[in-house]
Amino acid sequence: MQLPSLSELNLGLTVPALSLALWACILLVIDLFIPRDRKSVTAWLAAGGVVFAFIANLLVYRDPGVAFMGLFVADEFAGFLNIVVLLTAFIAILMSVDYLKRTGIERGEYYVLLLMTTSGIMFMNSANDLAVVFIALELLSIPLYVLAAFRAPEERSEEAGLKYFILGAFASAFFVFGAALIYGATGSSSLPVIVDAVGRALAGEGSSLLLLLMGSGLILAGLGFKVAVVPFHMWTPDVYEGAPTPVTAFMSVGAKVGGFAALLRILLVALPALTVAEGDAVAGWQTATWVVAALTLILGNIVAISQTNIKRLLAYSSIAHAGYVLMAVAAAGTPGVSDQATRAALIYLMAYMFTNLGAFAVAMAIEKDDGSGTSLDDFKGLGRSRPLLAAIMAVFMLSLTGIPLTAGFVGKWVVFQATIEAGLYTLAVIGVLTSVISAFYYVRVIVNMFLEDGEGDPAAAATPYVQWAIYLTFAGTLVLGIIPSLVTNLSGPVALAVASLVP
Repeated sequence: MQLPSLSELNLGLTVPALSLALWACILLVIDLFIPRDRKSVTAWLAAGGVVFAFIANLLVYRDPGVAFMGLFVADEFAGFLNIVVLLTAFIAILMSVDYLKRTGIERGEYYVLLLMTTSGIMFMNSANDLAVVFIALELLSIPLYVLAAFRAPEERSEEAGLKYFILGAFASAFFVFGAALIYGATGSSSLPVIVDAVGRALAGEGSSLLLLLMGSGLILAGLGFKVAVVPFHMWTPDVYEGAPTPVTAFMSVGAKVGGFAALLRILLVALPALTVAEGDAVAGWQTATWVVAALTLILGNIVAISQTNIKRLLAYSSIAHAGYVLMAVAAAGTPGVSDQATRAALIYLMAYMFTNLGAFAVAMAIEKDDGSGTSLDDFKGLGRSRPLLAAIMAVFMLSLTGIPLTAGFVGKWVVFQATIEAGLYTLAVIGVLTSVISAFYYVRVIVNMFLEDGEGDPAAAATPYVQWAIYLTFAGTLVLGIIPSLVTNLSGPVALAVASLVP
């Protein structure tokens, strides 16, 4: 067996993801020597690792190539999503420092787990092989299972971790079974190789079209769990409510980034030409994805109306927003629209990142140490007791609705535009109507803060670190809404082309 050379490994392109994983391992040892009452040092060391990975990612952003003998690809697609997830991790660390202290769960391994799951997401962003996708999926998931139960022995947190673990194991099994079927049909797990085998299968040269269809369906189910789309969403409300709030905030964005990265790369790199009937112009998986997107939009937005807990409301909101991103995935199945739809999905994920993390940060500011204080009634009178905090929360709610001059509007605009360009008019109409429905429960939060009688919560948990997280996400929400060219220019070169990924 001949070992690969350093030039074949091309480790320079893997520095952003690999450095974060290595730093997590080193930090686990360093934390042993940090006193129990000074775990904030571990937090800042973790934040330093995130900043280093962010800078390294910017250095390789415009230098696409493959590493690990073609298993890992560094391109603009992965670079853009790495920016999103690294910002998510940094903001989550800011939200966590004081939260862990006041809830009595300040342990250094929290930050190690956060770095591990972040590196798993980054590897998913760059995976160029089904085996690598699965390994990265587990690296993403297993630390999140532990983080969801981090408030143990609190029953709700233990329940959240257990539910997430059990359903996550099923999702992983679906993915592995689907990958095995595709491997059986094509003889390879490499995405660029699979696309050639799909062409031969459609031409009747050996590979089984049925296996490909079954495999792609199972992969859609496995990754659908990670991004919380219907009917794989059942875990979301209970896990979001029971997990520590900073973990919920990170999970609501990070897991979606990794899941959609893998889904887009598999569908658009390996299976763009997979059609059901001879002569079809669009990909065979388009119908399935747009039906799932429509169901996700409808269920997520309608069920959110009845929620009285802000974390459960944002959980169903998260389900609904996964539906909007899936609209772009469905649109990518139409030839000629794939690049535009891919950029739309990425822009939406960045807009959602700023807005949703900010909403969770404000919710955490009024949450009590025992986990109570997350009812919508707790927001009554907040406009009088903490007017600035309430005003910022109102902007986040308007952004999630999709009101102009916010990041949420830009995200929905580009997604709807791609959907219409792909000819999916019914899906676009469903997206618009469900956006109108969502205004009801988002505006209800604003009404509670400014128009309902109440003394107003003092928001004692709005510590300096939490406020920095709120201000950072607030600035991102407004800047992307007022100057959308910043994110559209950044995503401009992003395109998932098979030719650029072949080692």
